[in-house]
Amino acid sequence: MQQVTEKGIEDILFEKGKLTDDKLSMVKTEAIKTGKQVEEVILDRKFATLEDITQARAQLLGIEFINPSGKPVPSDVLSKIPEPVARRYELIPFQYNKDTNTLSVAMADPLDLQVVEFIERKSTSKIKSYISTPELINQAITDQYSQSLSTQVSAALEEVSGTVEAKEELTDLEKVGEIIKEAPVAKIVSTLIEYAMKASASDIHIEPLEDRTRVRYRIDGILQERVVLPRKVNEAVVSRIKILSNLKIDERRIPQDGRFTFKLVDNVVDLRIATLPTVNGEKVVMRLLPKAGSAPTLAELGLRGTALKTFEGNIIKPHGIILITGPTGSGKTTTLFATLSKINSPKVNIVTLEDPVEYQIPGVNQVQINPTAGLTFASGLRSFLRQDPNVIMVGEIRDGETAGLAIQASLTGHLVFSTLHTNSSAGALPRLLDMGAETFLLASSINCVGAQRVVRKICLDCKQEYDPPPPIVEDIKRTLGNLYHERSVKLSDQEEEDLKEIEGKSKFKLAKGKGCDRCGDSGYKGRIAIFEVLSVTEKIGRLILERAPAGKIEEQGVEEGMVRLIQDGYLKALEGITTIEEILRVSRD
Repeated sequence: MQQVTEKGIEDILFEKGKLTDDKLSMVKTEAIKTGKQVEEVILDRKFATLEDITQARAQLLGIEFINPSGKPVPSDVLSKIPEPVARRYELIPFQYNKDTNTLSVAMADPLDLQVVEFIERKSTSKIKSYISTPELINQAITDQYSQSLSTQVSAALEEVSGTVEAKEELTDLEKVGEIIKEAPVAKIVSTLIEYAMKASASDIHIEPLEDRTRVRYRIDGILQERVVLPRKVNEAVVSRIKILSNLKIDERRIPQDGRFTFKLVDNVVDLRIATLPTVNGEKVVMRLLPKAGSAPTLAELGLRGTALKTFEGNIIKPHGIILITGPTGSGKTTTLFATLSKINSPKVNIVTLEDPVEYQIPGVNQVQINPTAGLTFASGLRSFLRQDPNVIMVGEIRDGETAGLAIQASLTGHLVFSTLHTNSSAGALPRLLDMGAETFLLASSINCVGAQRVVRKICLDCKQEYDPPPPIVEDIKRTLGNLYHERSVKLSDQEEEDLKEIEGKSKFKLAKGKGCDRCGDSGYKGRIAIFEVLSVTEKIGRLILERAPAGKIEEQGVEEGMVRLIQDGYLKALEGITTIEEILRVSRD
């Protein structure tokens, strides 16, 4: 393409008001002296953005500039150029004209004729080139291709439609064996897992209904339906997953558990598989667990301030019990994983008993319970004591026998970690008493109890501040009141700063997500935990001996400086990390 004007990019930017007379002269002079391109000089001087320069170049070349980011692209258009090709050559298709067989493509370098010819052959279409910045194109690729799950699955279903005709045919095991080897079925399973990895989902639910099979993903703790499969392919998809997990494909009457590893480019995950027979067929849940990833730090999980100081002070003690409490899915296992990784060293013998083993920690002896073979939490704990451990982690205290053995282990010089299903840290102590633990043993063996919940973080791409209504302001001041009026322990610098922000004020700012393509219009992206850590001091020990209720133990903990769960959440909301609505969703009973 020929230039439509003799002007340079700097002249066009000057005409558009992006450069002043002085800046224009400076750019031209510096380009001559240094031999740099004028675009490079402008960017170095920060006189204009790359998008400004690209728009000027578009005018210079007579090529239309387009911002493909944030604009929905039809799935059939995206399918004309595979994602790896789009990423490699920094381009993305965004429109297709069937009448003229013309594919409109945004490119970082539309003058690269070799690439244009290549994608013409790849898409079997004429290419109409547009220009855009690499940043905008890569953003569009991330947004659009991650949302094209239905298209990719539909394409695979078109291939497999001739293979699976009726549900009844799948009763023949040989027929099932043939189907699961077909590339389309393998492609469906692979596509479902790839999407989960790109969307940072923690679980995939493949659920057969009466007339269809739905696929839901748990993203940031919330289940979201993403694709629907024809009912007739459910057995083939489930069988493919069973083969990968080394499960019995002919056993559909009882639940089965397995696992396998999946790799996408350099990202590797372990998938924990659980099947369940339902009236409509077998349901499969796949949990995605990062493989060989570095453990998050306690601070990264959300533990901070006085809670972090209390917790870290207790995990370095040579013996005692440390409990993490909360409902299912509140991140207890992740916190234990981070804790064990922190104290793990060649000088310490750590053994764990889990159901199942979710995170694999190098250098730690991890054991998965097997009740059918007689390996339970209680029997495994007895065996552990003969393994000369320094630290023992029991996945969960479920009964009085396990509780009693954990207490005995702590009293004989071992540091014991475990989890318990209670709503608060103070509630763990009466719960153990209900299981039959002796008060005097419990008071002398428990070091601390942490309670936690997981909340969604505000999406940074659409985050905006707002003035909360007066009732919310009063609720926050009332909830955080004791922190700056009745506390006896100094808070962290960040907590002090948060409290100064609201003390004596009738107005302050909160934040929320407006909703955008990056977060699926939810306003949230990513998760963080809120915590409370109760240290078992001498006074709390006396309350345990008196069999005091959870409320009284909590009052004493607060008096000694414990930041309650909802208070930690409100502090994080004041920092703009999460919203008040999220805190109330998870912390109010």
